[in-house]
Amino acid sequence: MTEDTQQLTQDESGGVDEEVVDSAVIDLPTLEATLEYIRPALQADGGDLVLLGVEDGTVNLQMVGACGGCPLSTMTLKAGIERILMDRVPGVETVNAF
Repeated sequence: MTEDTQQLTQDESGGVDEEVVDSAVIDLPTLEATLEYIRPALQADGGDLVLLGVEDGTVNLQMVGACGGCPLSTMTLKAGIERILMDRVPGVETVNAF
């Protein structure tokens, strides 16, 4: 995985361009630690998750085990995993599962 860099630009008044500041780079060690925090709850129900990658504020995961075929996995992803990641990991804007 390559390391993303962020370049800040100044507008005419000398301030920092807000669009660049809002699209923060996701801190991978924080993301991985947060996924480890979530993982035991999924494993208790026979499932797990795999981090597939990160791109432009989007975290791509794979739900495996019991979670892979569970009809409630979308609710688990959006109401649980996405909410926790957005709270704990700066730069996360959305989470997708494949």
